[in-house]
Amino acid sequence: MSLPHEMKVVEITRPGEADVLQPARRPLPAPGAGQILIRVAHAGVNRPDVLQRQGNYAPPPGASDLPGLECAGHVAAVGAGVTRWQVGDAVCALLPGGGYAEYALTSAEHALPVPEGLSLAEAACLPETCFTVWSNIVMHGGLQAGERFLVHGGSSGIGTTAIQIARALGARVWATAGSDEKCAACAQLGAAAINYREQDFVEALRTEGGADLILDMVGGDYVSRNIRAMADDGRLVFIAFLGGPKVTLNLAPVMMRRLTITGSTLRPQSDLAKARIAEELRAHVWPMIAAGKLRPVMDTEFALEEAAAAHAHMEAGDHIGKIVLRVGE
Repeated sequence: MSLPHEMKVVEITRPGEADVLQPARRPLPAPGAGQILIRVAHAGVNRPDVLQRQGNYAPPPGASDLPGLECAGHVAAVGAGVTRWQVGDAVCALLPGGGYAEYALTSAEHALPVPEGLSLAEAACLPETCFTVWSNIVMHGGLQAGERFLVHGGSSGIGTTAIQIARALGARVWATAGSDEKCAACAQLGAAAINYREQDFVEALRTEGGADLILDMVGGDYVSRNIRAMADDGRLVFIAFLGGPKVTLNLAPVMMRRLTITGSTLRPQSDLAKARIAEELRAHVWPMIAAGKLRPVMDTEFALEEAAAAHAHMEAGDHIGKIVLRVGE
């Protein structure tokens, strides 16, 4: 495959609002040992991209400074030692950064085949959300069939994915969302939807015996409310703090009711840790997709050059599911 010397990208010109995202051109990166170069067809837009644009989420050492943590496309080149993939293979992949570009580098072990029956746009919605959801609700949270599971932000990309995976695992699922439209989307996926503007999720879960597992991206005043909503021996997993990370908390219920509070961020984890998650997805989640139990929920598609508009749409908070950028064929 003949490769160009340059590629179009969208870069963060300075920390700031969405309009600091500007088209540019950069040299084509070359894959190192164990890496693949992907010709990007679509890239997912995620909340960490917004945080990076604002100057609040620096890329890890050695990663591209371009935003974009997931993509789908075709393998354009492989580095030394790569045997799993060949040029031309259709893949979706977790990226350390660099997805807002025509070509992106990642570890060969962080890529997965595009599931049969999914478009490349849909496949671009999978990596960041599936890696995050599976590692946190199963690998960290230990979700089991028959347990009661609550996810906040149920209509987000993370939320819609979490609902479907938890349902496929046999859990009973509740989800919070902020409008009737978003609640309807959660209900369509199989969750008992709670409009947090009109109903107290603590009361709703306590009526059912409490949540065995909660996946929270809010933090702030939700922390103490989550604890009240949990069943004895319940687990609370944080993946973000949109409402703030600092709280005053009475820890006595944690001890008295044997509660577990944990959390993680994906991007700073080691390549080996991410490779282990990828193998779990290959073994457990990709069969869910093949069986029709999981399908990404897409909200809006923007052209790469419209990345600023995509970020503004995400920050407006009206989307349901994933926002993607259309980059190439």
